[in-house]
Amino acid sequence: MSEKNMSTKFNPASIEEGRYQWWIDEGFFKPSGDKKAKPYSIVIPPPNVTGKLHLGHAWDTTLQDMVIRQKRMQGYDVLWLPGMDHAGIATQAKVEARLREQGISRYDLGREKFVQQVWDWKDEYADIIHKQWAKMGISVDYDRERFTLDEGLNKAVRKVFVDLYNKGLIYRATYIINWDPQARTALSDMEVIHKDDKGAFYHVKYPFTDGTTFNGKDYIEVATTRPETMFGDEAVAVNPNDERYKELVGKHVMVPLVNREIEIIADDYVTPDFGTGMVKITPAHDPNDFLVGKRHNLPELNTMNEDASLNENAGKYCGMDRFEARKAIVKDLEDGGYMLKIDPIVHSVGHSERTGVQVESRLSTQWFVKMKPLAEKALANQKTADRVNFVPERFEHTFNQWMENVHDWVISRQLWWGHRIPAWYNKQTGEMYVGMEAPKDAENWEQDKDVLDTWFSSALWPFSTMGWPDTDSADFKRYFPTNTLVSGYDIIFFWVARMIFQSLEFTGKAPFHNVLLHGLIRDEQGRKMSKSLGNGIDPMDVIEKYGTDALRWFLVTGSTPGQDIRFSYKKMDAAWNFINKIWNASRYVIMNLGDMQGAPKLPAQDKWDLADRWILSRLNATVKQVTEQFESFDFGEACRCLYNFIWNDFCDWYIEMTKEKLNNGTEAEKADTKNILGYVLDQTLKLMHPIMPFVTEALWQDMPHEGKSIMIADYPVVHDEFTDEKSEEQMKRLIELITAVRNIRNEANAPMSKPVDLLIKTDDQADADMLLANEDYIKRFCHPANLQIATDTQAPKLAMSGIVTGAEVYIPMAELVDLKEEQARMEKEIAKLEKEVQRSEKKLGNEKFVNNAPEAVVAEERTKAAEWKQKLEAAQTRLESLKNA
Repeated sequence: MSEKNMSTKFNPASIEEGRYQWWIDEGFFKPSGDKKAKPYSIVIPPPNVTGKLHLGHAWDTTLQDMVIRQKRMQGYDVLWLPGMDHAGIATQAKVEARLREQGISRYDLGREKFVQQVWDWKDEYADIIHKQWAKMGISVDYDRERFTLDEGLNKAVRKVFVDLYNKGLIYRATYIINWDPQARTALSDMEVIHKDDKGAFYHVKYPFTDGTTFNGKDYIEVATTRPETMFGDEAVAVNPNDERYKELVGKHVMVPLVNREIEIIADDYVTPDFGTGMVKITPAHDPNDFLVGKRHNLPELNTMNEDASLNENAGKYCGMDRFEARKAIVKDLEDGGYMLKIDPIVHSVGHSERTGVQVESRLSTQWFVKMKPLAEKALANQKTADRVNFVPERFEHTFNQWMENVHDWVISRQLWWGHRIPAWYNKQTGEMYVGMEAPKDAENWEQDKDVLDTWFSSALWPFSTMGWPDTDSADFKRYFPTNTLVSGYDIIFFWVARMIFQSLEFTGKAPFHNVLLHGLIRDEQGRKMSKSLGNGIDPMDVIEKYGTDALRWFLVTGSTPGQDIRFSYKKMDAAWNFINKIWNASRYVIMNLGDMQGAPKLPAQDKWDLADRWILSRLNATVKQVTEQFESFDFGEACRCLYNFIWNDFCDWYIEMTKEKLNNGTEAEKADTKNILGYVLDQTLKLMHPIMPFVTEALWQDMPHEGKSIMIADYPVVHDEFTDEKSEEQMKRLIELITAVRNIRNEANAPMSKPVDLLIKTDDQADADMLLANEDYIKRFCHPANLQIATDTQAPKLAMSGIVTGAEVYIPMAELVDLKEEQARMEKEIAKLEKEVQRSEKKLGNEKFVNNAPEAVVAEERTKAAEWKQKLEAAQTRLESLKNA
């Protein structure tokens, strides 16, 4: 390839253009269908069709795409199934907000027309998400794409509901639930976010009805934060062991403003030392009061409408909004002499995750899943071979803890967007029927108006998308259970746990083998990204500036499983620079490969020199480490390993070392060097492809290769014959020596263009022979006027020196060297070496380290300690000779 065909600078826009569509057109994202290959499957966590994807989605999909691309290259029959979630309340809230801007409510449209509006929204945002997926380069099989309201998924949802109902695990009951007054629907506990709000404790008089006095007063004092609920009071409770109030149990008091008589009861729920030790019991408006009411057979008087306005049970306040009513009630209590005092407080109050409004506890008839039997099955499964492997492991404890303390799950939602509950009520008799299909005489029945919680359908995602309940479906038989689920740790309860217990219940298997949990992306200050802070970053903007590969590299290198990461433009600059380094190194190699036919092929091993043996051994170690780190999902470490190999070993050293042969070698040497260069680049691009798909494809297509695309090329494997510890050790010494000479030149302000004499005294003949065998490299990188390598080299009096493993380096510079400065420099070097010796000796003196660390690690530390001591002794000897000069 000629130089003019490759840009001198990495230009992401030009290399990304059209490439994704080409991959799709060629069918590379589809499973291979090779029955001999091992299947590997992932289902995408379906993004909500509520809006555009954010950086968290970009992180999530990048991690999945890396796993999928690597497995595809490793020869697995890979399926990555995409899809989106209808997202129930979240999407309905967005559409209702849009309608409100137009002055319309869903009730103005009616159910059918409103649902059509939501479908239009879904189509609009699904299109945006598809474009974003394409930008991110994710290799999903679009032919298998699913939506949680698909007909097939609806069938699965109905079957699960009906079967759980028939098993007695789904029931309908009147219970206290979290209520969103804006969306007018029930919420599960996990859809409620607690925030600190300003409020008050209102201390109110409840007068005795029979003339009783207590502590000289004709009333008791009750404190409440929600005076608007007092019209639903059915009792005042005290602790049975509270000596202060024993004589009051059984007495009656009057609810102020409505003059309704209620009894003072005793119940363990009350904490004597909290507040006055007297608590008003409002069974229809508080979950704890509801339970107290059940124990004491108290009536349940609901005083609120669905929109949180007060109803007819609130007397003259009927029709008022809850907060307006509170103000009016407080004023009337003050005017009537009932208000004793008001203490301002800041307290934690539940808000709807989706609409943001304050949640009400409200008595309501809802559908519930009985969780205990399902949770027990999930917990038991974690003790079997079919257990789900959590990465990081600590999240298994989080999962188990939630399952052990789980409450029944309220699954009905008073929404219009979602899966309708498959229950019908007879218009004449009120009889209830639950089934897969409507009753045959449908005209005599009315279907339940509620829909199911969105998590009910997404809990079935790994198997409903594969064709279940048809257990003979080809995809279900081939690709279920899936291999890995990638998700944020913040939805372990919402989604991960629910998929596990539903899958165990309906397929008898866990839905995936591994769960990789990542953290959240925060801004540079460590804050969560949010609209209110205005610190959100659109991944598409980042891609526009830096390219997809740079964003993917940042997302992966910044990550440790389960930890949050901070977005940083500085790190994005570094990511772009790294890719530019790869681009320029590849450009150099490709230009030198010229018109090579077919993929580069390694020459016979006896043709390899030290640099060749070293780079292939380093490549081999990199392949081994990266493959192992991918297996354990430690992608950050895999990337660090790749970075060090590419930047340091390949670009900074090996490429530079090949220039000698490419410029001055024989034709045979040039051909061998080109093949090794090309081979290492080919393997490196393949290792990088799962992380940086676009740039690696572009570069691979530009170099001599075999096959249609890098994404279906063979992933690199370990070649034991490449491992060469001796060559690695020799090259390490050579690099150390060259670096020492460069440092000396730098300190003496002697540029590389200026030849200087270089004297090297080795510890033994073997070291001398090794350096002599590679003197071409020393000459190229050190530019000596004269080079002397021997065991008996004499140190010149006026010279700058360096201590390296197995040798001492001297550069005579009489006119440049100040003896005192050189002594001072040597003293600094000795101080540094002494610290290293002390550190190493301390480590080796630590019994815990010696006894518990892997043998190889301890052995390596002992080798280092010996090298530091040797260098220290040489430096001390050199200092003495300088002092005596």
